Amino acid sequence: MTDVEPVKVSILDKEYLVNCPTDARASLEQSARHLDHKMREIRSTGKVIGLERIAVMAALNITHESLEREKSQGVSQDQLKQLADRLDSALTQNHQLPLETDNSDQGSL
Repeated sequence: MTDVEPVKVSILDKEYLVNCPTDARASLEQSARHLDHKMREIRSTGKVIGLERIAVMAALNITHESLEREKSQGVSQDQLKQLADRLDSALTQNHQLPLETDNSDQGSL
C-alpha cells in the first residue's frame, strides 16, 4: 500500500491541504504551480472576476491544451505507425530471394 501524506499547496495566495501519495508529491506540487500560474494569468487580464470563475476558466484552458496535445500526439502516432508499416513492407519485399540459384559459384569441399 502506498503511503499518503498531506501536502500544503498555495494557489492564488490561498493554501490548500491535499492528501497525496508520497511518491506523487513532486508531481502534485508542479501541478499546483502550473494551476496557480494559469489562474494568475487569467486574473491579470481583469476580464474574469471571482475565484470560482477564474478556477473554471483555468481548468478549461488547461483541459483544452491537454486535449490539443493528445490530438497532435495521436496524429504523430498514426503517422509513425503508417511509416513503420511502409518500412516493414519495403524490407519484406527487398529480402525476398529468388527461388532460382546459380550453382556455378558454389565450390566443393
